[in-house]
Amino acid sequence: MKIEKIISYLFHPVLFSTISAILYFTIQPQYLPKPFEYKVLLVVFVSTYVIPILFLFILKQRKSIDDFHLNTTQERKIPILFFITISLLLSYRLFEIKIVSLLSYFFFGSAFSMLIVFILLFSKLKVSLHTLSIGNLIGFIIIMSFHYKIRLLLLLSFLFIIFGVIAYARLKLKAHNNIEIYLGLFFGLLSQLLVYYITSFIC
Repeated sequence: MKIEKIISYLFHPVLFSTISAILYFTIQPQYLPKPFEYKVLLVVFVSTYVIPILFLFILKQRKSIDDFHLNTTQERKIPILFFITISLLLSYRLFEIKIVSLLSYFFFGSAFSMLIVFILLFSKLKVSLHTLSIGNLIGFIIIMSFHYKIRLLLLLSFLFIIFGVIAYARLKLKAHNNIEIYLGLFFGLLSQLLVYYITSFIC
């Protein structure tokens, strides 16, 4: 298997929600009971990885999609709507647990970024979901750095390197062009920052 394909599978979009939740519990400074953290992580993992993978598998069995990378704009419509729904439900559930409200903003931001990508599908623009996901994560780390007043420059630098690796792989596979790659990063970052900015005034 080509290294580009390995990178695309290792950094598949459905993994980033769990990665974000793990980093959240690692970075946030307040004490939370470990059983509670594990419970939230399990819910996030099942909701954003296990269920979506099963859903994609069903779509593949029904020949609605060719593979898990959703290579055409038509293939992406139903899965993205499904991912938006899951992210919104998870965001709402986590928001009810006040001590992890910042994590709930991440999922709302992710849903918002995917909504933008969904709308753009109708103009035949296939924004990279891989770079959208890393963009959401980078935006969330920037928010945590600001919110908790913690310097996370090293982690952010590492994540931008990961973005470069992902971008290289997706371009090498001819899955996207430069515009679709950079729009993914931009929409992911922008959505997280907008959601945090708006909710900081409302909540």
